Amino acid sequence: MTELYSILIAEDDPKIAEIQRRFIERIEGFEVVGISHTTRDASDMVDVLQPDLVLLDIHFPDGNGLQLLRQLRSCESPCDVIMVTAAKETESLSEALRLGVFDYVLKPLVFDRLEQSLLQYLEHRSAMHSSGPELSQDLVDQLLPRKRQTSANAKASQASLPKGIDPLTLDKVKCVFADPKVSLSAEQVGETIGSSRTTARRYLEFLVGEQSLSADINYGTVGRPERFYRQRG
Repeated sequence: MTELYSILIAEDDPKIAEIQRRFIERIEGFEVVGISHTTRDASDMVDVLQPDLVLLDIHFPDGNGLQLLRQLRSCESPCDVIMVTAAKETESLSEALRLGVFDYVLKPLVFDRLEQSLLQYLEHRSAMHSSGPELSQDLVDQLLPRKRQTSANAKASQASLPKGIDPLTLDKVKCVFADPKVSLSAEQVGETIGSSRTTARRYLEFLVGEQSLSADINYGTVGRPERFYRQRG
């Protein structure tokens, strides 16, 4: 079963919060565990629900989202934060970055931008979990910065991929093999990224063709032989 990351939506406008909730329902790997419309409620919900991720606005009737973020950091709350805000001031972005936000998304929110941010978050968490007790420089370079491509480079990359290969899903598959010791079947990869075995195998065979992965056949003791994939040495 695919692990679901819990999200708290902290947004003062109920209609916008509902739009965010519906967008998140369309993205695999996440579940909304709460919605708050004030900074006070958001603080209480973070304390009680312990979400993995908070989608946080800046402007609230009872306070400021950046003040709440400072409070969470001072209390050593482990939740990650993506700002979703209409605040376009450079100072707001600078402070949010200093406080360690994962992303900063401007309103009006569009689905594609939120999906991109959440899929990058999935990749980041997957890479962190597979890193083991010690980091390599390659993994550090992969994790920081999280934005590894400009939007222009991303579009060029997508245009060069064959039909049926989505760049975001491809990055998710690559993150599964961040650890060179990992050897997985298509079914196992599908479970990890939240897709079918058939979809996972299509991406795996593409990466084999690109010589990023290698495939070994495991004949086992019962049933049909199965291909296991690993990072190419």
